[in-house]
Amino acid sequence: MKIAIASDHAGFALKEAIKEAYIEHQFVDFGAYSEQSVDYPDTGYQAAKAVADGTCNVGIVICGSGIGMSITANKVPGIRAALCTITDVARLSRMHNDANVLALAGRFTATAYALQIVDTWLVTPFEGGRHQTRINKIHQGERS
Repeated sequence: MKIAIASDHAGFALKEAIKEAYIEHQFVDFGAYSEQSVDYPDTGYQAAKAVADGTCNVGIVICGSGIGMSITANKVPGIRAALCTITDVARLSRMHNDANVLALAGRFTATAYALQIVDTWLVTPFEGGRHQTRINKIHQGERS
């Protein structure tokens, strides 16, 4: 799987840990490339665009709280970014919302638990059915 990944300085360490833990996947890294201060919209928007245009299958974006990255990613048409702080939410974000970008809180999620969230998110399929109808309504709103 080809995964767009991005962070700001607060998410840098977690981003690197995710890349190391999932060597079976190909990552396209949009930065940050160190813990030097960087603005999350600069990196998160590029990762979300790569998912929206099909360059990458899914994306993972990380900032201190995860909130800024999720807001940024969701500004890109076609993106359904979900800020997931527990594995149950990660599972439901895929099953019911077909989330294509996972947002994580680098300052508030221990690395070991973040990897469990990523595991859950990557392997959970979308259920479709009534949920697809809802996804269609979300994307109709993007064109209004």
